Amino acid sequence: MLGPPRNAALAALAGLVLAGALVVIVASSSGSGSNASRTGTAGASAGPESGFDGAPFPRGIPAPDFTLSDQYGRSVSLGEYRGRVVLLTFLYSTCGATCVLIAQQIRGALDEMQEAHARLPAVLIVSADPTADLPANVKRFLAGESLTGRAQYLMGTPAQLRSVWHAYGVKPASVGRQEFDEYAPVLLIDPAGEKRVLFESEELTPEGLSHDVDKLSG
Repeated sequence: MLGPPRNAALAALAGLVLAGALVVIVASSSGSGSNASRTGTAGASAGPESGFDGAPFPRGIPAPDFTLSDQYGRSVSLGEYRGRVVLLTFLYSTCGATCVLIAQQIRGALDEMQEAHARLPAVLIVSADPTADLPANVKRFLAGESLTGRAQYLMGTPAQLRSVWHAYGVKPASVGRQEFDEYAPVLLIDPAGEKRVLFESEELTPEGLSHDVDKLSG
């Protein structure tokens, strides 16, 4: 007499457990998709188990090489920095608060690392708006954020820059200031030339940057 009711209860309990598991899986998938769409760089996802403060990439994703000209007219290739951590970001000198904030966070991280006598990364800023980044504007921007001599501001023809933006999934200034501000990234590339850590502007801090650069530097 007790057999059927007990089996029914077990079946009902199993159904509840399965339903709960499905809810967790759906919620997890939804959150992951949201993060990938915001960063514009598939595969980067934050997690305390990674040991990074930013969102780490899976290993083995190479950072596309490129060659542009810095603020002094010198040719600069990403590949020449193999063996060194590279901090790569995309800004433009007249964008206002967002670019100023990102530059200040980078400067703060460099200050922290210098005080700790840590190995500094190569800082590459790629222009997100070649029409705005006239030499005088770039010089003023770097000087205003105390990055003169500490960062290379890379420029090129519109076609050259579009190729780099596309390779890194970056939205340039032409999409509009609001959308550019929302998606402005800072990327850390490891000494082997692989994408390793992504910071979105609202997650960026000097402490987080300096911690992750130090970790990548070994």
